[in-house]
Amino acid sequence: MYEIARRHLGKVVAGAAMAVTGTAVAVAVGLPGVSVGQGAPGPAGTTARGGAADAGGAGAGGAGGAAAAEAGAGGQARGAVPPATVAPAAAEGEKGVGSDPLTDDELARAEALALTPPGASALRDVEGGRGPQHLGTGLADPLPGDGTRRAEVRFYDYGRDELVTRTVNLATGTVEKSAAQRGVQPSAHPEELREALELILASPLGQGVREDYRDATGKELASTAQLWFNGDVYRPYREANVPARLSRCGEHRCVRLVTKVLNGAWIDTRDLIVDLSARTVTRVG
Repeated sequence: MYEIARRHLGKVVAGAAMAVTGTAVAVAVGLPGVSVGQGAPGPAGTTARGGAADAGGAGAGGAGGAAAAEAGAGGQARGAVPPATVAPAAAEGEKGVGSDPLTDDELARAEALALTPPGASALRDVEGGRGPQHLGTGLADPLPGDGTRRAEVRFYDYGRDELVTRTVNLATGTVEKSAAQRGVQPSAHPEELREALELILASPLGQGVREDYRDATGKELASTAQLWFNGDVYRPYREANVPARLSRCGEHRCVRLVTKVLNGAWIDTRDLIVDLSARTVTRVG
């Protein structure tokens, strides 16, 4: 009785193995662009090679063998998905149409025109240099019944802590509108974030960043190029406890950074707030 049960169990196990093998072959043949002869994975980590005969069944090998033979003759298996191709980007003209995004030429022209009004050289960028800090340029909303394309250029003047917005008519090449606002803080530009990181590394509070970098890499931190960083404007009204040195953030342009080693560990700088207007670094929390 024991021998009968053992033999019966052996047949069940063998049958299950054949079923698994047959399923692997069926899946391999059914996948677009894959045949058993192309190295489809078999059961228990094995790889089927050559055709259905190797996979354990003359009956299952008809379609798979034909597909493999056809592919081996230099043609692609019938019904297979062709290799993907990337279409080249359409050539960009000098001028966009309608609500198309601004072209590179339009962006450059709009920013140059926005800086032409008298007094632009008196404005200051994030490093204190002449000219305002560029924040962004976008397509302005069209005027009712007027299809002329206009660009809205935003700058920040660190000399007066003002957001400067100028609307440029790209058809006439004129600045149609200019406005300055205080206490308005749009998202930070990458150049501002880099300057904030420079100020952190130059500050005594940056010593911890250097030590964390050394611990993570075994090397010294000598440049912002060794770090990945991102961040945005620090908004004090979202904080429970704001140090007195940061009480003017909102009027001043202040940012908070997140940093990490390039392709490596994070370095926590979230407690270091940089006042770009005053060029100071303050710890919070």
